[in-house]
Amino acid sequence: MMRWTRRLFTAGLLAAPFLAHAADPAATAPPGASPGPTATAALPDAAQVGAYVRKLFDDQKLAADGPGVVVLVARGDQLLYQGARGMASIELGVPLAPDQRFRIGSVTKQFASATLLKLIDQGRAQLDDPLSKYLPDYPQGDGITLRQLLNHTSGVKSYTGIPGYMNNPIRRELDTRQLIAEFKDQPVDFKPGERYAYNNSGYVLVGAVIEAITGKTWHQAIQEQVLAPAGLQQIVYPGEDRIVPRMAAGYSLDRDAGLTIAGLLSMTQPQAAGALVSDAQDLWRWNRALHGGKLLSPAMYEQMITPQGAAKAAGYGFGITAGTLRGEPKLEHGGGIHGFSSRLIYLPRSGTSIVLLRNTDGPGFNMGMAGTKLAAYVIGKPYPELVPVSQTAEQLQAYVGPYQQQADANAKREIQLQDGKLRWLRQGRPILTLVPIGPDRLGMDGNVGLVKVERKADGAVAALVFFGQGGEPGETGERWVR
Repeated sequence: MMRWTRRLFTAGLLAAPFLAHAADPAATAPPGASPGPTATAALPDAAQVGAYVRKLFDDQKLAADGPGVVVLVARGDQLLYQGARGMASIELGVPLAPDQRFRIGSVTKQFASATLLKLIDQGRAQLDDPLSKYLPDYPQGDGITLRQLLNHTSGVKSYTGIPGYMNNPIRRELDTRQLIAEFKDQPVDFKPGERYAYNNSGYVLVGAVIEAITGKTWHQAIQEQVLAPAGLQQIVYPGEDRIVPRMAAGYSLDRDAGLTIAGLLSMTQPQAAGALVSDAQDLWRWNRALHGGKLLSPAMYEQMITPQGAAKAAGYGFGITAGTLRGEPKLEHGGGIHGFSSRLIYLPRSGTSIVLLRNTDGPGFNMGMAGTKLAAYVIGKPYPELVPVSQTAEQLQAYVGPYQQQADANAKREIQLQDGKLRWLRQGRPILTLVPIGPDRLGMDGNVGLVKVERKADGAVAALVFFGQGGEPGETGERWVR
């Protein structure tokens, strides 16, 4: 998933002992939260969830003496686990605590979206209003709707994608008008509504619309419209000089430079696209309030979680990505910003919340895979562990060669045999290692995907079928032919 982020990384961290505390399963529920479903014997309990989180940390070799991760798991109002591994401040030798605060990056979009939708619920705007109604001077603003800003189909140029912008330009302190001036005259990427493209400029404009409607700053409006009604006090806008208690330090990890202090940026620039700070418990409380019907009308909430039009294929609603996990509905958003990354997941069928917060923007702990595996485990549908089977060099060599996607002849991949391991080479994407796990079955190291091998009558490999969620029933495979 694309996020408010600076760059992509591919390296990892060293292993170290676990430092965390497991939450009391009888811990106090979020204020005002509605009751969640009753846990059944088939679902893992607090002790089992804690053990599974520790295993995820160990499997990914998350170090206790480097940047770390906070994880929270809840089922409805029951807090199953909250713990941490790593350091909040490497310089000061301060271990990461479960209640510390992090920049949440693009998870901010969920709060901005809910705020604008609440204003629409109040009759102060409409989803299909043109942008020009609120920003009369914005170029071609009469052809862009609020709906298109919310679901990334506006075609507006994303300022974080302007060449060179994420270097020194991102360090400048800008108000909303000045920030909009950075991208408003850029050529559009496509006609509004024509297609989907994740877009940080769109949410800066959402923030500007909120300001135009309320007469307050975007973050003041978020505070008044959604945070205060939900009783959330740990989610704040840090601005440039605000002291945020229990704030973890942010780090970057680069394959060339190694571990460094996070790159500088002015927090005025992420704006409503990514500038909020939170701890894990308030993100859990946010899930309970938003998805529990505490903030929006049922009709507006349904629009928020339902992808429409050009955004439908991408599964993007308004500040929420809607998909499935092991056959169950899943609502989520991720975030990446200088020094931090985050992931917030909600599974409505069981009322499950998964929160992951990390104080580095570099390689190492795979937030996406960890969140997916953890969520599947908590709902009682865990992904099977990869158990490699031995194959001869000749058997491995049979998979080697170029492949193209059956539905798109221009989509090409290649399997190579390197140092006795199968490598799946994908242009512009990280290399995957394929692991034999049974007859004509390959798992993906560091991924939940599964590959099924199709053979010709003579036994030669004819095609590979990829299942992104491990080949669960009902999932359509992506076929790649030789």
